[in-house]
Amino acid sequence: MQIRKHIPNIVTCLNLLAGCASIIAAIEYGDLRWAAGFIVLAAVFDFFDGMLARLLKVQSPIGADLDSLADVVSFGVAPAMSLYVALSGWVEPYGIATYGVFVLAAFATVRLAKFNNDTRQSTSFIGLPVPANALFWIAYIYLCGLTEEPVITGLPLLALTLVLVCLFSYLMVCELPMLALKMKSMAWRGNEWRYILVIASAVFIALWNIGGFAPAIILYVLMALVARKRTQEQG
Repeated sequence: MQIRKHIPNIVTCLNLLAGCASIIAAIEYGDLRWAAGFIVLAAVFDFFDGMLARLLKVQSPIGADLDSLADVVSFGVAPAMSLYVALSGWVEPYGIATYGVFVLAAFATVRLAKFNNDTRQSTSFIGLPVPANALFWIAYIYLCGLTEEPVITGLPLLALTLVLVCLFSYLMVCELPMLALKMKSMAWRGNEWRYILVIASAVFIALWNIGGFAPAIILYVLMALVARKRTQEQG
């Protein structure tokens, strides 16, 4: 019984370690592909720790807090560090402005603190989940060619990035209801949007590899906006 109680927390710690490995890959070796891979691995661990806690019926406040602390590193600091390293070689005259990407880490922390104290988020999310934010940014680095030869450089690249940083920081803390992938059954009815999102994401990733996470996250946000508009119209 005691061992079973700690299994989800062990998986959460693996999430944290993957986030640490991502940071090391980015700043120590400059290998953004490995850094991205470790963030994806952290997201896998993050998905399974909650699932295991529910299956084993060992959910606890400590587990929830530990999960958020790990997420700050893996989905707040790690993607911001990768983005900082990715930009540093291509916006050299504006180097100090690249520190602005760490706003993502600050807002991810705020979002996680809100999540831990918001009882409305037991079956769905309010605001963009931090793993989704992290996956968008590793895809952005890949799609912009920042690991090899960027599509744009200098001030246009910096401006685009910082505008998106502000947008995604806002999305993490805004009052936008968003779909959770938790399903009470595997039936199509009632899970249509979840299945559409999963299938579309698989197609995007098959087409663009890591870069496919970016259109998948954009689709996720658009689904939330459409659902909110329908709710407002019905209300």
